[in-house]
Amino acid sequence: MMKALVAVEHSVITAIWHMLTDGKPYHELGGSYFAQRDPERSARRAITQLNQLGYRVTLDPLDTAA
Repeated sequence: MMKALVAVEHSVITAIWHMLTDGKPYHELGGSYFAQRDPERSARRAITQLNQLGYRVTLDPLDTAA
């Protein structure tokens, strides 16, 4: 519990530091920021979680050619 609290405090302090040094207001990145930033990593994480739940995962990419 204490470890999580310290992690949250660190995030808040880091955000405050950036706002003060850059002179910009806080800007929420959104819930899908990291998934959009690195989609392959998000896919690997999802596959790992499903494997841990006992599922075998096979990826079949969608055709994006229109």
